[in-house]
Amino acid sequence: MSTTCEFEKLKDSTKELLQLVSTATLHTALFKKGFRNTYIQGVSRINNAKLKMVGQAFTLRYIPAREDVDTVAAFRDPQHPQRVAVETVPAGMILVNDCRQDASAASAGSILLTRLQYRQCAGFVSDAGIRDSDDAADMALPIFCAKPSAPTNLTKHHGVDIQVPIGCGGVAVNPGDVLVGDGDGVIVIPLEIVDEIANEAIAMERFESYVLTKVGSGSRVIGLYPPNEEALEEYNKLSQ
Repeated sequence: MSTTCEFEKLKDSTKELLQLVSTATLHTALFKKGFRNTYIQGVSRINNAKLKMVGQAFTLRYIPAREDVDTVAAFRDPQHPQRVAVETVPAGMILVNDCRQDASAASAGSILLTRLQYRQCAGFVSDAGIRDSDDAADMALPIFCAKPSAPTNLTKHHGVDIQVPIGCGGVAVNPGDVLVGDGDGVIVIPLEIVDEIANEAIAMERFESYVLTKVGSGSRVIGLYPPNEEALEEYNKLSQ
C-alpha cells in the first residue's frame, strides 16, 4: 500500500486554463485525439454550490466486503486503507475511489469528507454513494458520487490499495491523472497530454463563444458549427 506521489505535478498555468473550460469541451478535445472513454459514468456533483474541480488523482481501490473481516472493529486499525488515504492525500489532489460502481453502500460520510476539506483536498470522486449527503452538499469540497447512500462502506466495500491504477465509473484512472469536474460530471485526462488538451479546449471554447453570439442573433447553425470558410474568415478577423 503505497502513498507516494511519483509523477509530474500539474502546471499552475495549465490548471488555470482547465478552470476556464467545461467538461463537455474537454471530452470533445480528447475525442478528437482518439480518447473515447474519459467520462466517469454514473457520477454527478452533489454540492449545492456550482463548484469546479481540477486536480490530480490520488487513488483508493476497494474489493467486495466479506463479513469476517469487514466489521465495525476494522476501522480501529490505523492502517485501514480508507483512513490512511484520507490522512495522506496531498493538498490539491483529488481522492478518487474505485468501488466497482456499487452505490448500494457509501464510500465516505461527512466526518471523512470534512477531514479532506480541512486538509485542502481538491475534491472527492466515487462511483459509490456517500452518507450524510445533506451536510455534504453544503461543503466547499467538490464532491462527485453516484448517489446518497446510508449503509456504511463496510457492508459492501473492502479497502485494499492506495495509489494504484483503478477503474472509476468505467474509466481507467492512474495516480497523477488530471480530473476536471463540473455540473456535467467528471472527465479524466492522461497527465502526459494535459497541457495540449487544455490549450485545445481553450481555443474551442473561444470559437464556441463566437458561435453562441451568432446563434443568439439568429444565425443558422449549418455552415457555422462546424464552420465553413466564410465563418472561419469572420471569426479570425474578430479574433485579431
